[in-house]
Amino acid sequence: MKPGHPGPIRTMIVDDHALVRAGYVRLLDFESDIAVVAEYARADEAYHALQLDADLADVMVLDLSLPGRSGLDLLRRVALLDIPLRVLVCTMHDSAAMVTQALEAGAAGFLTKSSDPALLGTAIRRVAAGETVLSPDVASAPGAAAAPHLALSPREFEVFLMLARGDAADRIATTLSLAPKTVANLQTQIRAKLCVTTPIELLRYAQQHRLLFDSP
Repeated sequence: MKPGHPGPIRTMIVDDHALVRAGYVRLLDFESDIAVVAEYARADEAYHALQLDADLADVMVLDLSLPGRSGLDLLRRVALLDIPLRVLVCTMHDSAAMVTQALEAGAAGFLTKSSDPALLGTAIRRVAAGETVLSPDVASAPGAAAAPHLALSPREFEVFLMLARGDAADRIATTLSLAPKTVANLQTQIRAKLCVTTPIELLRYAQQHRLLFDSP
């Protein structure tokens, strides 16, 4: 039970894979104190639902790899809503950079999809209770403090990932609601911080550090 809440922990799931969402629902059906109240495949759908009903859920289980706006972008937008929703990231990505960026963007917990399924219910309870939760595989991962991409701002990191997967500047501007000139300036700053000069060097950097998302 969530402290101060009379019923089960209301949980919303944001993941673009229908089979994954169904798996979460099946797992959580066995948890009497957790209720799945909504499912979404895209960040914009989840964000608009929260705009309409700020009290929709207590916990969001969020994938970072989403079509269109990413999970990181949704994290930042939810933080600006200033609602008591707690976000538990559950993703295939386990790099130190991803964990750092997610926590800085407002996540209360971080699980990888290779985690023991039994951890999901426990993690939801803990983040609902105000704790910060990391799955064992990322909590024990070695840091990468010297990696240049850790010096990127959250917005720079978002644009960097989109550039690395081949998105054009105009698509990035449209997706993130930025001016084309802003995207151009961010691209210049990103290349300078990472010491790369071409798109292929940017791609190789992202691959080397295991930072690429799998969603289009």
